[in-house]
Amino acid sequence: MQFIEFIAQFTEFFNLILAFFILLIVGFVAGKTKIVDSVASKKLSALIIKIGQPALIINSLIKMEYSAEKLSLGFQTLLFGFAVHIFVAVLAFVAFRGFKNLDEQKLTEFAAIFGNVGFLGIPILKSLFGDTGEFMGAFFIVSFNVFLWTWGIMILARKRDDIKLTPKKLLNFGTVPCFIGFMLYLCCRPFFAFPTFVMKSFDFTASICTPISMFIIGALLATCTFKQIFCSGKIYYLCAVKLIIVPLIACAFLKLIGLDDWILFAAAVTSMPCATTLTMLAELYDINPRYSAQAVGTTSLFSVVTMPCVMFLAQKLVEL
Repeated sequence: MQFIEFIAQFTEFFNLILAFFILLIVGFVAGKTKIVDSVASKKLSALIIKIGQPALIINSLIKMEYSAEKLSLGFQTLLFGFAVHIFVAVLAFVAFRGFKNLDEQKLTEFAAIFGNVGFLGIPILKSLFGDTGEFMGAFFIVSFNVFLWTWGIMILARKRDDIKLTPKKLLNFGTVPCFIGFMLYLCCRPFFAFPTFVMKSFDFTASICTPISMFIIGALLATCTFKQIFCSGKIYYLCAVKLIIVPLIACAFLKLIGLDDWILFAAAVTSMPCATTLTMLAELYDINPRYSAQAVGTTSLFSVVTMPCVMFLAQKLVEL
């Protein structure tokens, strides 16, 4: 009965998860029928990263009314985001250090740390917490991008002289929109609301991220065999750590130190499937791209089931 009550309480969340699953299937069919091939997938990924994602981040910030309380919440979320990424990075390093294949070890560790908090995370946070969740998600993405382009690159650079961490890498299509959105929120939003046509433009552009990203993930799954998706011990281990173990440990830790208000938010952001950025970096640096696609696709598929379960358990923790 409790689970039924939980479903009723999070109706929009469950509807969103089911919609993601349908989009995933559509993408899978498109990949199998070659409507979306590897070339189209890369082009669509570039469209999202260079246009859709910046619009999504900026839109999430400037649509909120300005107040000192919201600004304080944003900074709290930013600090919380850095703490979460450091916490998960330690768990991921310990969990996957035993992998003998170095490329698979690096990709799996990266995959466990960085979730799809932008394309999937913001819509899910909005469904759970309304516009405030979307606003918090935008600040969380700042920590995500900074950590990804520092520690994430350092993970991929292990025993690779050609992969270097440079200050230039911190200026990318994730961090720059975060800065622009924050400055617009801080300098413009206290004094006036942006015109409706401007906000609509951002809304429409941002809305391409979720469906196209799910199509891409589905198409990536279509490149994997049934055995690769459902019969890989390493991928099952990644799914268990990424989608279940890490979120529950994080939630239990927050409960232990008395941060109940952050438990549901932490459950949402840590139980996301692997970030699609993994496949693009794997292709860029030639680090077993097929394995990266397998990791992203499989965690995305299984997250349709695991995320509601993790959110249910997190809700129970909050109520204790």
